[in-house]
Amino acid sequence: MRIGLTAKGTTVEEVVEQAARAERDGFTSLWFGHLMFGDPLVAMAIAGRATSCIELGTSVLQTYPCHPLLQANRASAVASAIGRAGLTVGVGPSHQHIVERVYGLSYDRPGRNTEAYVRILSALLRGEPVEEEGEDWSARSANRLVPPPHPVQVLVAALSPRLLRVASEYAEGTILWMATAAAIESRVAPVIHAAASAAGRKPPRIVAGLPVAVHDDRGAARAAASNSVGPIDEVPNYRRILSAGGNKSAAEAAIVGSASSVRGQLQALLDAGATDIWAGIFPVGDDPLASVRRTYEVLGELVG
Repeated sequence: MRIGLTAKGTTVEEVVEQAARAERDGFTSLWFGHLMFGDPLVAMAIAGRATSCIELGTSVLQTYPCHPLLQANRASAVASAIGRAGLTVGVGPSHQHIVERVYGLSYDRPGRNTEAYVRILSALLRGEPVEEEGEDWSARSANRLVPPPHPVQVLVAALSPRLLRVASEYAEGTILWMATAAAIESRVAPVIHAAASAAGRKPPRIVAGLPVAVHDDRGAARAAASNSVGPIDEVPNYRRILSAGGNKSAAEAAIVGSASSVRGQLQALLDAGATDIWAGIFPVGDDPLASVRRTYEVLGELVG
């Protein structure tokens, strides 16, 4: 299985140690949240210097606050810093309450806005000049673009048909958080593969991210998941994702249970069409370190 982990750590040393260990233990990717170190690209540049092959990706960079030309140059700088391929930029429009209340920007037409953004960003990261005057984004890259020295993939946080089309036409696929096997099989995989086929592009990646805990007491694990990710139940975008999978809450969608049960649930994601699994390990019970270690070990057996 291609299994990645959520990057964690409050110091440079912790991030480097996790990245090196994850690579050594066979995990295929490490996903950096948009608030890590205040800028995940900084943490990725540091981690990339200590690793040689593990994929380092953002999950995800917000599009509205950062111009695509600036975003492309930032990604290019990280690719240069780490000195190898393996950098992936996951992007998405974020959520209305964040864009409007935190940044004071309009969240009008997120589909149109994101499509233009991804079209420009992907072209720039391929080293192509861009001259575009659009309703949402304009870019004139002459003498302003530093092409990346190594390939940089782009993934789009997508669930709607429009953004799934964007993810397949302009990017390498989609990165999902809280989309279960049922949601992937019914809502994601058919649409994104049809769009890629129509555009004459290769089959796209589907990175499926979910909270994961190996624990024999499923009730306790669900309760711990609620404490960990429960607040997103109030976010409209996540409610739609959860509803698409037939779940009423994020805790209900989390992958929990015995080692064999967790293995089966992860395999179900791949059977539904996911190409990669992004495991957000969370602790359960009175000994959080032992809980996390057990889940890590089970996942390590699957990638080994």
